[in-house]
Amino acid sequence: MSKLNFAAFIVVVAISGAASAQSSDPRGACKTDYDKFCAGIAPGGGKIIACLNAKRDQLSESCKTALDGRKKK
Repeated sequence: MSKLNFAAFIVVVAISGAASAQSSDPRGACKTDYDKFCAGIAPGGGKIIACLNAKRDQLSESCKTALDGRKKK
């Protein structure tokens, strides 16, 4: 494999890994929901997660999935 092909392969793997990480990371998956429902909440002590969980029925599916994934860790 040439150096150029290897470099391209590494870039593709890095991008795909970042995309899948964002979908399971509440900070990325819930940003829009945070901005809409919890923007006035200061970080710390799980207050943002509590706010998002309180609004769970209004959250996007991607945010709900990310929050559920967080509980399993």
